[in-house]
Amino acid sequence: MSRPTLYVAITNHGFGHAVRSASVVAAIQRLNPDILTILVTTAPHWLLESYISFDFIQRHRGFDVGVIQSDSLKMDKIATLAKLQDIKAHERSIIASEVNFIRTNQVGLILADIPPLAAVIAKAAGIPCWMMSNFGWDFIYRDWGEDFQEITDWMSSCYQQCDRLFRLPLSESMSAFPNIIDVGLTGGNPRYSETHLRTHFNLTAPKEKTILLTFGGLGLEQIPYQNLQHFQKWQFITFDRNIPRLQNLIQVTEHQYRPVDFMPFCGRVISKPGFSTFSEALRQNTPIVSLTRDNFAESHFLLDGIQKYSEHQIITPQEFFQGNWDFLHDSLIPPKYNISIDKNGSETIAKAIVNYFQSHP
Repeated sequence: MSRPTLYVAITNHGFGHAVRSASVVAAIQRLNPDILTILVTTAPHWLLESYISFDFIQRHRGFDVGVIQSDSLKMDKIATLAKLQDIKAHERSIIASEVNFIRTNQVGLILADIPPLAAVIAKAAGIPCWMMSNFGWDFIYRDWGEDFQEITDWMSSCYQQCDRLFRLPLSESMSAFPNIIDVGLTGGNPRYSETHLRTHFNLTAPKEKTILLTFGGLGLEQIPYQNLQHFQKWQFITFDRNIPRLQNLIQVTEHQYRPVDFMPFCGRVISKPGFSTFSEALRQNTPIVSLTRDNFAESHFLLDGIQKYSEHQIITPQEFFQGNWDFLHDSLIPPKYNISIDKNGSETIAKAIVNYFQSHP
């Protein structure tokens, strides 16, 4: 008898979609390690492995593009539209290829975050498609005007074929989806003790003066590291590859370590608006300092979310890039709501998938 097989289609945009999908896969494997998982993504294999402990298959395919960017803030709309039009033009051959793969490998269910074509592929293969996200790409592109109208209408029609959406917090309405289930935050759990990390990375600053700098898989081109000279008694942790040698800047290059591993003993996370970073910080109750981000409609919901549920600061790109980071001396702003947000999204989605395979052997 063949193993139950799950096909996970992941948007190829930065690291965030891969992180939250991998956190769900890890939760599935904890509940039922017999489920075979195929992750369909061009994300680095090491990133997936840093979240998933058991075996999985990676299929290097991309059914959407997200936004083509040079770094986490600079977007190339013209190149993005051209690539989207190319994907749409090759829709039939993409679907035919994946349906053949799905049938050959006896896939029983698709989970997607959140390529529109995944729902159409599932329909053609005769299996359900469940999706998870806090936004649809139709919502992002619709905000970009007439040039994207045809693409957004096409994407909305794809999403309408989705059998179930797990809507994550900090979300837009996602009105194209016919069947919505609200769930909690997704993300990984820290794997290492504070003692291990402090010893391994020689972290000696107290929590309130330990700062995590993380800007997603694309990073930022020019982080003004010279500002760290004003904070000699602080320590800053970065996953950036190209950094100056500074005594108070700790570089993490080993792939088994992730931002979430450091969050519990950091006084603040400095980031740009990104669901996975915000979600993991919220799950660890780590205060968030975020840049604003124009022209990307998801940002409004993310920044609104941290204002409601997290100690936070919101700063302008000018304050970050041209200022001297005086904001680190300011008090954090408390959350508007004195209620906690559901933090069990990964587990909720995983249980639903495990239950599905149990009832559809």
